[in-house]
Amino acid sequence: MKLLTKKTVSDSLTELGLKNEPPSFENDMINIPNSNFQIIGESTHEFIKRFFPEVTAKKWNDWHWQIRNSFTSIQSLSTFLELSKDELKVVEDRANLPIRITPYFASLLHQTDSSQGIRRTVVPTFEEMILSKGEQDDPLDEHNDTTVNCIVHRYPDRVLFLVTDFCSTYCRYCTRSHTVAKKQSRHSLKSEWDSAIEYISAHEEIRDVLISGGDPLTLADVQLDYLLSRIRQIKHIEIIRIGTKVPVVLPQRITPSLVKILKKYHPLFLSVHFTHPNELTEETKFACIRLADAGIPLGSQTVLLKGINDNPLIYKKLAHELLKIRVRPYYLYQCDPIPGSAHFRTSVETGLNIIKNLRGFTSGYAVPQYVIDAPGGGGKIPLLPEYYQGKDAEGNVLLKNYNNELFKYPDYI
Repeated sequence: MKLLTKKTVSDSLTELGLKNEPPSFENDMINIPNSNFQIIGESTHEFIKRFFPEVTAKKWNDWHWQIRNSFTSIQSLSTFLELSKDELKVVEDRANLPIRITPYFASLLHQTDSSQGIRRTVVPTFEEMILSKGEQDDPLDEHNDTTVNCIVHRYPDRVLFLVTDFCSTYCRYCTRSHTVAKKQSRHSLKSEWDSAIEYISAHEEIRDVLISGGDPLTLADVQLDYLLSRIRQIKHIEIIRIGTKVPVVLPQRITPSLVKILKKYHPLFLSVHFTHPNELTEETKFACIRLADAGIPLGSQTVLLKGINDNPLIYKKLAHELLKIRVRPYYLYQCDPIPGSAHFRTSVETGLNIIKNLRGFTSGYAVPQYVIDAPGGGGKIPLLPEYYQGKDAEGNVLLKNYNNELFKYPDYI
């Protein structure tokens, strides 16, 4: 595994476009913590002036407007992006690849460089049509662990509650691409929720409910309030978690009214899907700070993606920026083998190398748990570099530290 040295860091940061600090967010964001969402970053402001000149700040910051005006086709993307041959081939070959990108997130995409990391995560290319060995529609075999509609019960004490098939922005590498991002994508029916809640209530071994989808934060306030209140009424439920990418792709959704609802149902945790430092805009930082100020613990779940965040410096930069807004790097996921994902997937050695370049070289809080969600329903399996080196003849445990130095621990008991 290659370790980065201090001598290589500065030059590498410059090459990766990460040398400069992201825009400051200390002024308006701190002064108006209880206001409606009115933050508009400089780059986004320029995008609005050029492509949405008639849109007011109030309308731009309306999350319903953002969803209604999302880009949903290659043709619509061509109105502001210079499309590459691989992107245009999606149209030429009539590939039925669903697209949804909010105007806000579209404003962050490089208009001429198709290799930009965050652009690659949301704009499809023809590579998605290439099926490679080992790829499956449902690689995690969630269908086999579905006990009642909307509920995946894999682990003994917790369940996954899939409340919607809809996302405000579709990631090209999504694990649940077999259910989300379809034309018929919708929020689940109240009757389906009620049946799922009855299942949770009847199984007293369940102490933890993870609400996911799709993206639960695309639900209306009244729907979320109903859902959370019903779950919180179950006496044996200790914690509720929500998995979302909304603070990243639709930060306008994190309104005071939403936060007020979430705050009622503590202990409640939010797992936010961050991918790259370029996502840490003024708007996203403001949204996360608003959530953190409401006492909601935030963790980042990042999928390891080839050519996007598989460089240790890029991930370290992301982790450091997240900690500054009180988001704890939680999981680094090996990309799941969904159909057409080969161009996104790295080797496992790449993930281990990132962990090795973090452990000991930065704060422990910045080091995520690197996991593979085992295909076939095996669950999350953690991976670590080989720090444990076995034992010597005297019974000492041999340990290799972050700097590849060998140490002994007297394990005589």
